[in-house]
Amino acid sequence: MSELSTATDSPAAAPPTSGPTSGAATGPASASASGSATGRGSGPATAPAYGSAASRAALDAARRILGENRVVGADGDAGRTRLLGPNTSLFRSRRVDAVLRPATAEQVGAIVALFSREPDSGSLHAVSTGRNWGLGSREPARDDAVVLDLGGLDRVRALDLEAGWAVVEPGVTQGQLSRLLAHTPRMVNVTVSAAATSVVGNALDRGVGLRGQRTEDLAGLEVVLPGGETVRVGWWPAPGRTAPVYPHGLGPSALPLFVQSNLGVVTAAVIRLPARPEAVRVTRLGFPAPALAEVTDTVRRWVAQGLTRGVPRIYDPAAGLSYGGTEGEYTVHLAVDGTAESVEALTGILTAEARRSGLFTEVSAAEGVDPAHPNHEVTRLVERAYAGDPDITDTLFRAKMGVAADKIDTAAGFLFFLPLLPFTGEAVARADRLLREAAAASGVRLSSTLHLLGADLVDCVVAMKFPHEEAAAERAHRALDLLYESFTEAGFTPYRLDVDHAGQRDALAVDTAAVALVRRLKAVLDPNNAIAPGRYR
Repeated sequence: MSELSTATDSPAAAPPTSGPTSGAATGPASASASGSATGRGSGPATAPAYGSAASRAALDAARRILGENRVVGADGDAGRTRLLGPNTSLFRSRRVDAVLRPATAEQVGAIVALFSREPDSGSLHAVSTGRNWGLGSREPARDDAVVLDLGGLDRVRALDLEAGWAVVEPGVTQGQLSRLLAHTPRMVNVTVSAAATSVVGNALDRGVGLRGQRTEDLAGLEVVLPGGETVRVGWWPAPGRTAPVYPHGLGPSALPLFVQSNLGVVTAAVIRLPARPEAVRVTRLGFPAPALAEVTDTVRRWVAQGLTRGVPRIYDPAAGLSYGGTEGEYTVHLAVDGTAESVEALTGILTAEARRSGLFTEVSAAEGVDPAHPNHEVTRLVERAYAGDPDITDTLFRAKMGVAADKIDTAAGFLFFLPLLPFTGEAVARADRLLREAAAASGVRLSSTLHLLGADLVDCVVAMKFPHEEAAAERAHRALDLLYESFTEAGFTPYRLDVDHAGQRDALAVDTAAVALVRRLKAVLDPNNAIAPGRYR
C-alpha cells in the first residue's frame, strides 16, 4: 500500500462553471442535491435562517476556521440567488447564504458541528465538484442553505494496487484518478461524462460507469455526522491490517445509509479498483427502429450468457450519431475484454450471432483496430473508456454537448431524466413510445441511451439538450414533467432525482413505512436539520 498526499488538479467548484454527463455526472459529496438557474423550482422555501443570530454566529465562526478567502458571502439579499452562478438546466436559482470551501476533513467536521448546534443555525448543502449536470449542478434542493464546497478536499490518500483499492476525497476527479493508475494493473470504473467530474460524488448519487453501477465500487466511507463526529463505515484500511476488502462487515451494514443520503457529509471513500483487462474490443451493431424490441431480447440473451463485459449500451438514433451510428438507426455497443485470445474468440462469437439473427443492418468489430476506418477514433475512445481511461481531453464529451466542460453551466442547456426499466423488449419498446409522445407534446428533441446493467435491469438515460435561454428551457422542463408522469404511471421510476423533483420521493416509494424509518433516523442523528434537509426528503 502506498500513502499519497498530492493535491489534485480538480477545480474547487468556482461559482460560475460546471459541466455535463451522460449516465453519471458528479454531484453531492454527501449525496445532497444540485442544480438551478431561473424561474422554475420545486420545494417549498423553508423559513429563512438568513440573518438570524445563530446563522450569523455560525458563519462568523466558519470564517475563523477557514479564513476569509475560503468563505464567499452573498452581496446583499438579492445576491443570494446569484451566488452559485448559472446552471445548465436553468432550474430556479435557490437562495444561498454563503459558500464555504474547506481544505481538510477536519475543517469539515468543525463546520458541521457549528451548524448542528441550534435549529436556526442554518443547513449545509454539500457538493463535491458541483458537476451534477442535468440534475441541478451545485444547487441545493431548498432555499436558504449554506453550500459546503468539498472541491478542495482533493487528495488520493492511499492506494493499494495489489488489493485493488484507493482512498479518495470528494474533490478527486475521474481524470485525476485514472492518470494515477495509468500503466498499472488496476483501473477506475469511469463514466462517459467529463474527466473533471467527481468519483465520490457520482458514486454517492448512484451514478453508472462503463463497468457497472458505481455504488458497487464503494467499499468504505468516512462520514462526518451532525454534531461533527467522524465515523468510518464499511471496510477501511489500517496500518498492519491484512483483511481483504469486504464492505459488509459484521452485523447491520451502515454504508448504504449514506448513499443518496442527508444523514452525514462524506469526506473520503474507499473505491474499488477493478483489474485492468489485457485487451478490449467494442463491436458496433446498427438496426432500424421497428426491430427495437426483438433486438433488445436478443442482446439480453447475449448478456445473460456472458458474451459481453462491462455495461453494453443501446443508443437511439439521436444519441448514436456521436458514436459513429447511421442516421435514423439505433446503435449497439458491445464490449468484450480479457486476454487477447479470449477477446478475439468472444468477438467472433458475437459477430456470428449478430449476422445469423438477421436483425442488424451493420455488424462491425474492426473499427477500433483499423486506423483507416472513419469510426476508428471514436471507437478507440470508447474502448479506452471501458479500460478505465475517461478521455482526458473530453473529445467525445465536447462532441455530444457542443461546448467544453467548463462552459456547460453557462453556455449549454441540458436536462436528465433517469428511469429504470426491466430488461425486456416489451418494456424498452414501451419506454421508447413514451419518449416519442413527450417529444411530440413538448416540441423538445430527446435522446436516450440504454445502459444494460446485467441481464434484468436497464438504466435508461434520457437527455434533453436545448438553447441556454428561457423559452427553450420552459419547453424542456415541460418535457421533463411529462416524462415523470408517464414513466411513473408505466412503473418505470427514476433512480436519481433532479432538484425540482426532489419532493417526489414519497410518491415514488414502494413502502412509505420504509421512508418513515429513514426520517426517524434523520430526526435522531440530525434533529436540527443541519445537513441538506431537502435532499431525497
